Amino acid sequence: MAKKGKRIVNAYEGLDRDKLFGLEEAVKLIKERAKTKFDETLEVALNLGVDPRHADQNVRGVVALPHGTGKSVRVAVFARDAKAEEALAAGAEIVGAEDLMEKIQGGEMNFDRVIATPDMMAIVGRLGKVLGPRGLMPNPKLGTVTADVKGAVEAVKAGQVEFRAEKAGIVHAGIGKLSFDEGQLIENVRAFVDAINKARPTGAKGTYLKRIALSSTMGPGVKLEISSIAAE
Repeated sequence: MAKKGKRIVNAYEGLDRDKLFGLEEAVKLIKERAKTKFDETLEVALNLGVDPRHADQNVRGVVALPHGTGKSVRVAVFARDAKAEEALAAGAEIVGAEDLMEKIQGGEMNFDRVIATPDMMAIVGRLGKVLGPRGLMPNPKLGTVTADVKGAVEAVKAGQVEFRAEKAGIVHAGIGKLSFDEGQLIENVRAFVDAINKARPTGAKGTYLKRIALSSTMGPGVKLEISSIAAE
């Protein structure tokens, strides 16, 4: 077994890893135990009572966090003419059509989200095998295939987070920086969990939210008392 570093040992010191913490206490603990030299991300992981292999149990959507993520997001937009200019004005880093498709086919993937106008989907569709596995394929249900390019780009830049349940029914996302104050992080957690609740699929039976944990990028995980998330 690999030897744990001193920082990790200190981070876990005195922490009951089996205890369920209230949301406020959990956020406070994580902020106090963050000792790295960079601004760590607060990460949330939810274990859901779903089996995403079944179409009626897929969990996917987007949520606009009230305080954003604190992360700079690079946006690529497939658009032409006026819509292309609109995307650039809204802050998109990369805009194009066939030329952008060729760059991506050539291995240029220096972006975090992809948005497309509806008329561009014939081009974007050719990139399914490249964008799909990375979770970057534009989707009308997620608001990334839209004629409102300006609104879509601004939403992503403001801290909109996309979520999707993995094979084991786990949803994981970064929902803010530890430099945020505790109140901002708490509000972001509640907004994210609320979005997961609203995305409950019709095929989900029994307990939907089974377990929730918070952690920092390099810090210990803390299990949450689920009822504390809804508390005011």
